[in-house]
Amino acid sequence: MTDAPSLSSSGRLLSVGADAGALPLPRVGEGERAAVQSGIITTSLEKVINWGRYSSLWPALFGLACCAIEMMGTGAARFDMARFGCEVFRASPRQADVMIVSGRVSQKMAPVLRQIYDQMPEPKWVISMGACASSGGMFNNYAIIQGVDKVVPVDVFIPGCPPRPEALLDAVVKLQQKIAASHLPSWRG
Repeated sequence: MTDAPSLSSSGRLLSVGADAGALPLPRVGEGERAAVQSGIITTSLEKVINWGRYSSLWPALFGLACCAIEMMGTGAARFDMARFGCEVFRASPRQADVMIVSGRVSQKMAPVLRQIYDQMPEPKWVISMGACASSGGMFNNYAIIQGVDKVVPVDVFIPGCPPRPEALLDAVVKLQQKIAASHLPSWRG
C-alpha cells in the first residue's frame, strides 16, 4: 500500500495515505493535481486548524447509565474509535474537547455535568448518546432532565436505547464533518 493520494475519475482527491478518518479534500485543477503529485499541497490556515481539530478528538468520560457500556465497547478493539482519531478517553475535563453524555441525567447530576463542561477548554463539542440523554427516554418524571440540551449545548444527538457502537462512530464522523465545515473567529481586532 502506498501513501500516494488516490484520485477518483472526476479528479477529486479521495484520501491521503492510510488515514481512515480523513475527510475528502477537494482538488479540481491541473495545477493542484500536479502539486499533489509532486508532494506540495496549498491550503488555508483555517483548513489546517480544522483538520487538526477533527483528526484528534479527545472525549471526556461521562457515562451515567447503560449507554456507557456501549460507549466503552466502542473504544474496544472490535469497533476501534482510534481509526477516527478519537481514541484517548480523558478523565480530566481540561484535556478533553468532546463530551459524550451517555445515559440519563438526573437533577442532581446536571450541575456536575455543567461544571465539567465549563472546565473543558475551547473549542468543545457535546454528543448526546441515547434516548435518555437526548429526551429523558422512558423516565418522564421530576428527577430526570428531559434532554441534556437543557444543561449544555449539544452538537450531535444519537437515538436508541441503548444505541449501538456503530451509531456512536457515525456520530463521531458527523461531528468531524461539522468541525471541518466550521469557520474560525476573526483574529483581527
